[in-house]
Amino acid sequence: MNDVIEQLRGRLIVSCQAYPGEPMLDPRTMAQIAESVASAGAAGIRAKGLDDLRLIRERVQVPIIGIVKVGHEGVFITPTLDDCLQVADTGCEIVALDGTRRPRPDGRTLEETIAGLKQRFPEVLVMADCGSLDDAHAARLAGADILATTLAGYSGERPKTSGPDWEIVNQFTSTFDEPVVVEGRIHSPADAAEAIGRGATSVVVGTAITHPASITKWFIEAIDAR
Repeated sequence: MNDVIEQLRGRLIVSCQAYPGEPMLDPRTMAQIAESVASAGAAGIRAKGLDDLRLIRERVQVPIIGIVKVGHEGVFITPTLDDCLQVADTGCEIVALDGTRRPRPDGRTLEETIAGLKQRFPEVLVMADCGSLDDAHAARLAGADILATTLAGYSGERPKTSGPDWEIVNQFTSTFDEPVVVEGRIHSPADAAEAIGRGATSVVVGTAITHPASITKWFIEAIDAR
């Protein structure tokens, strides 16, 4: 665990994911993007989908945070124990899962899910994607190794901010000794540096690096608003 955390400490993790219906939704494309950002110095990769994870594992040596998304509402990030086991089996060092206090599709508690994963894959770290400070407290007690701000603004407990939710970042970093990963609406290098400056162990950036459609829209909107 300590080796992986130290590789990520104070550094950038890049999320390499495409949305359904996009031309980039292809494991080969995501693997190429992962290779590119790793060659530029990304300390880790976050990726979704079993095929993507397997291919990225073949192409990069940096730690991988693996997830699957099942549906698009409620608990859908690596929602069940079976999902967690399948993700871990791809060879990623970290499995991220919904770390909120909401009911899970398979009826298991978060604690039962983490325990089941650790029983089969004791070497794998568990990252809880949380939506609030209360989620993070519960995830810590359930056995999560890493606490992330990923679902702040998406679980119904906090308003969605236009940029990073700095309030929850401050709450996490001042409350927990466990590694804290800041993820969610990090749109600029300044935002990423600010997250580390506020005490985050690592920061995840996705859209602003790996989603050309969104980046293009930002430029178009800026031009149109001139």
